[in-house]
Amino acid sequence: MVKENVQAGTKAVWAGEKDYLVHGATQVPVVLSVAYGYDDMDEWYDVAIGKKKGHIYGRNTNPTVQSFEDKVKILEGAEAATSFSTGMAAISNTLSTFLVPGDRIVSMKDTYGGTNKIFTEFLPRQQIDVVLCETGNHEQIEAEVAKGCKILYLETPTNPTVKITDIERMAKAGHEAGAIVIVDNTFATPMNQNPIKLGVDLVIHSATKFLGGHADALGGVVCGPHQLVEKIYHYREINGATMDPMAAYLMIRGMKTLHLRVRQQCKNAMALAKYLQTKDMVESVYYPGLETHPNHHIAKKQMKDFGGMLSFAVKGGVDTVRDLLPKLQFANRAANLGAVETTVGPARTTSHVECTPEERAAVGIPEGLIRVSCGIEEIDDIIADFEQAFSHAESVLQVK
Repeated sequence: MVKENVQAGTKAVWAGEKDYLVHGATQVPVVLSVAYGYDDMDEWYDVAIGKKKGHIYGRNTNPTVQSFEDKVKILEGAEAATSFSTGMAAISNTLSTFLVPGDRIVSMKDTYGGTNKIFTEFLPRQQIDVVLCETGNHEQIEAEVAKGCKILYLETPTNPTVKITDIERMAKAGHEAGAIVIVDNTFATPMNQNPIKLGVDLVIHSATKFLGGHADALGGVVCGPHQLVEKIYHYREINGATMDPMAAYLMIRGMKTLHLRVRQQCKNAMALAKYLQTKDMVESVYYPGLETHPNHHIAKKQMKDFGGMLSFAVKGGVDTVRDLLPKLQFANRAANLGAVETTVGPARTTSHVECTPEERAAVGIPEGLIRVSCGIEEIDDIIADFEQAFSHAESVLQVK
């Protein structure tokens, strides 16, 4: 067991693995068995009802998957964790565990597009009252929470405009109203932010992103107190959104370098954000590490660093996006983030592809907004790449 006073980078390498090593191996194996056999009927029964540690069926638990869960819970300082097939499965299963018709949930407008669809399309069908507040308007959120709610759901930094919400303040407001407080911590990662230490009940990650870090495995995870996580696990084991063991192995492997990757991604994001501020074609830059960010002071208080994600809006809207992005040599144009390679894309094809232009405009996402997930490349090469792409786009714009 990794000691509590060990630093996060060391935990990322060692935590959650020792109990699962076999035959002298130094790496957690991929256990692909669906079923687990027992000669002792009483032991089998004790494992089946959770009285004794062990595994009975792959939809429920798996040794490789459990190692991944243990690593995340230790990094987030949680009592327990359970995993899912995707990040959206983690979000939807968690909400479905606790919400029933007649309940009320308070959140904010600037959540990830898939999450927003749950709030605006699916939960209302189940007669669940959804209140979406202006992101960053802490007074409005507090006022709505005070009216009563089952869940207060936050995302900070937000996807894709990296807005910041005061976690400690909102957790206090939520608990005063008797709500379960949930934070999507995907953008920050456990390296930069630990919401449980700020008073939050449950922390969610799309493990597909920074935790895995190599864009080759899907997964999600939620962690928090035993009492709540056990309920979420029970919902997931029955509904079946189970993480695949191979995906769990890839997540474990990826997390061994999480602290190194995130450190470089944060450094690159800050440098790129400052560079983008100098470009005439750029109307605005969104990055919490910039002092111009409206909630920079909050980010500085609750984050160790400001993350590898930023976005910027360009003059000329979609036409400029079409000219600019294809010219980048060191960036994947794809709907993903958190990988070792820099990845770019407009919100209209990435985070909020499910939304209409009107819906995106309503939450302050211009059609010319470009989301950037900074990779681990040398920043001088990335800036030079953006410079040549901007030069091309500027020449095209002048011709037009």
